[in-house]
Amino acid sequence: MLVALAVLFLLWWFVLDVVDREASRVEQVSATLVLSQLQSALVIKGAEVMLARDQSLLQHEGLNPFELLEHQWGRYRGQCRRALPPPGYWCFQSRTERKTAHRQEGWFIYNPARPITLRGRPPEVAQPLAWEVTTDFADRNNNGQREHEERLTGLKLEPVALQPESAQRQDAKRWHDESETGKED
Repeated sequence: MLVALAVLFLLWWFVLDVVDREASRVEQVSATLVLSQLQSALVIKGAEVMLARDQSLLQHEGLNPFELLEHQWGRYRGQCRRALPPPGYWCFQSRTERKTAHRQEGWFIYNPARPITLRGRPPEVAQPLAWEVTTDFADRNNNGQREHEERLTGLKLEPVALQPESAQRQDAKRWHDESETGKED
């Protein structure tokens, strides 16, 4: 009887581990799908802006990309009411320093329920992930910074690091560039 209970316990432990891994994988696939759909919507919006001669891509930096889609996810909470959305949910955090009459600017936040890797960003326990809509440009000299003669080519998602008061884009940009090239400090 004791051996049977030990075998059942081991099987139960194995099943729980498999279920937990699969739940993390499902969450990662779901969040990646949302990011892919948002990026696709930004590509379309960028093309529309470039075709419309009365608009500028710079005017669309910081916009809420969820507003570009007709489909609304049950996991999207709209404007962040608190500092962070509940685990497993998305929200949009407005910036207080830059608001226009037409729309709010800021970054969107995902608070993972489990440690997952999204777009090369490593999992960190209890750490939300944030992105901001920025302009993309033709980087002719490959220095990662836009010079005056380099033209804007569209809109993209850029990771930002959430700090208690604001998002520090430069730290996230440096981290993102290093993770893509494989360099480490």
